[in-house]
Amino acid sequence: MTPIAHIRNDFTSKFGIPRQSGIIPELKAQIVFTAEFSRMEAVRGLEAFSHIWLLWEFSEAKKPDGKGWSATVRPPRLGGNQRVGVFATRSPFRPNPIGLSCVKLEGIRQENGTVILDVCGADLLDGTPIYDIKPYIPFTDCHPEASEGYTAETRRHLLTVCDAEHLLEKLPAEKQKAAEAILAQDPRPGYSDDKERVFGVPFAEYDIRFRVDGEQLTVCEVVKME
Repeated sequence: MTPIAHIRNDFTSKFGIPRQSGIIPELKAQIVFTAEFSRMEAVRGLEAFSHIWLLWEFSEAKKPDGKGWSATVRPPRLGGNQRVGVFATRSPFRPNPIGLSCVKLEGIRQENGTVILDVCGADLLDGTPIYDIKPYIPFTDCHPEASEGYTAETRRHLLTVCDAEHLLEKLPAEKQKAAEAILAQDPRPGYSDDKERVFGVPFAEYDIRFRVDGEQLTVCEVVKME
C-alpha cells in the first residue's frame, strides 16, 4: 500500500498522545495529501460529512525486543499486569500495524497545490502515514447499544490538573486548553504510581513536566524545546 497523506500536529513523541481518537476535541491537526493523491476531485463531497475515518500505520511502533507480534498484550489501563488477546485491544503491536481513528472534519482547503484536511481529535503522532480516508456514517457506524468490555471501567479516569503557577500559559494561547486536557487523561504508563517521579510530555514545541499524587497532577515546569 502507498500512503495517500501524512498528519501534521503538535505531537513529536508517542508519550502523551491520547489513547483513543475524539477524547480531546481541542487537538487540531492537518491531513496533508501526497503529490500523487493531492486532487480536489478526490475529496469532492467529503465536506458534507462532519466526521471521517482515518486508516493509518503505527509507523513508530517497534517492539523493544525486536520480535514480532504477540498473541497477548498488557493494556496500560489495566495496570500493565493483566494480559488480554491482541485482537481484544487497540495495541500498536499487531500482526499488521494498522490504526483506525475517527476525527472531526473542520475544513478542506488547497495550499500551493496541496490538498489539506483540517481535523480535530486525532490520536496520531506527527508525520504518521495515512493509507485511506472514509466518511463516518452515523446510521451504520454508530452503535449506542454496543458493550464496552474492560474499557468501561477505565474510560472515566481523569486527573485534576493543578497549575498553581500558571506555567501552561507559556504555551501559545490556542494550545493551552488542549495541553490541560492531555494531562487530565493521565499520559503515564498504567503501572506507574511513583508520586516523586517527574514525567515530561513533548507538545507544541514545549516539554510539559509534571508529577502525579493520587488523582492530582501538578505541573512542575514548561520548557521550550530547542
